[in-house]
Amino acid sequence: MVVAANNNIPTAVSLAAGGIAGAVEAGVTYPFEFAKTRVQLRNEEATPNPLLVIRDVVRHEGARALYKGCGSLVVGSIGKDGVRFVSFDAIKNAYKDKRTGTLTPLRNMLAGMSAGVVASICAVTPTERIKTALIDDARHARRFTSTLHCVRCIVAEDGLIGGLYKGFAGTTLKQASATAFRMGTYNILKDFEATRNIQQGVATNFANGMVAGVVTTYATQPFDTIKTRSQSARGATTVEAFSSILADHGVRGLWRGTVMRLGRTILAGGILFTVYEQMCRILMPVMAPRAMI
Repeated sequence: MVVAANNNIPTAVSLAAGGIAGAVEAGVTYPFEFAKTRVQLRNEEATPNPLLVIRDVVRHEGARALYKGCGSLVVGSIGKDGVRFVSFDAIKNAYKDKRTGTLTPLRNMLAGMSAGVVASICAVTPTERIKTALIDDARHARRFTSTLHCVRCIVAEDGLIGGLYKGFAGTTLKQASATAFRMGTYNILKDFEATRNIQQGVATNFANGMVAGVVTTYATQPFDTIKTRSQSARGATTVEAFSSILADHGVRGLWRGTVMRLGRTILAGGILFTVYEQMCRILMPVMAPRAMI
């Protein structure tokens, strides 16, 4: 579990706290996600400043356009982070040293990677596909009238699995690597702080989450860019998406949208882990009155 010193948080508490944290994080930081996705979908040059992209969207399309596809991401984040925290806890316990009860940094990363694969299969790929298709469609065709209409069109054209799981390979690579770096980095920092008797609180949790966000962004950006191209409104295979990025921008194109994603993941990392830790403290007395946090 992300609370390094405690492995006794019940599954129900972890699932609920993770889901709430994911919803809050997704809703607060969505405009940055919207701007990053827009840049990754475009072939022409665009400013790397997310605030300028947001300004232009508000000016030409209205403020509501910034939240196109947000509902899909929030729902997906509830499932993704609920599953991610629960599976990370279970996998981490399986990986920990039986004698000392601790994990090496490498095993922390492996636990995160495994949890990312589980989250991609259970929640992330279909919701990311819907979100990306809605953002892409809003640029030109505008044929989707709602999230439900988008889902119906995708399923009608490509089938349930083929449509909603378009870009599965790229999304899973991104989720596995992102969860490995995000969860792994956060827990490594917490384990280090425990050896130095550094008190865990809101400020410490937020700072640790921000550092984890920076590491995650730079390490996994190519997977995110490929995933976005794969899940555009028209859709593409992972190989086609990779080839089109290289054709449009060269190798540097794999890190397209890094600044925008960085703006989101720094804030998102701080919010996600802070809300999660606080929700565990709130929910433990209610959902598991005999457990100690």
